[in-house]
Amino acid sequence: MKATVKWQSDMKFTGETETGKRIEMDGDGTQASPMEAVLLAVGACSSIDVVEILKKSRQAISDCVCELEATRADEAPRVFTDIHAHYSVTGESLSEKHVQRAVQLSAEKYCSVMLMLEGKVKITTSFSIQS
Repeated sequence: MKATVKWQSDMKFTGETETGKRIEMDGDGTQASPMEAVLLAVGACSSIDVVEILKKSRQAISDCVCELEATRADEAPRVFTDIHAHYSVTGESLSEKHVQRAVQLSAEKYCSVMLMLEGKVKITTSFSIQS
């Protein structure tokens, strides 16, 4: 996997993957910051797992929202110290056991972004089922 990050102006940068996908980031608050992009990557990666696992379990999932809350160190480097991911999963007759297992499998086995942060960031999860 390859990517390029190019300085545009001021503190604005454009990242482009080798497949042509682009993301704009900056350090002055007009775009997502690199740390915000990492937090979004945690939510996206794990949500993909949760949805995929529930679909494979033949659960009638219709929506999944991952709300993330992160704490950063006070001193530089201001790394994440804690991340909590809460999944609100909607569907028809969803099994609590299946949703719990999907969230657990994502966090412990499948989400490469979460696993990459393992040992450095305390990551916790929770979920709720909407009908």
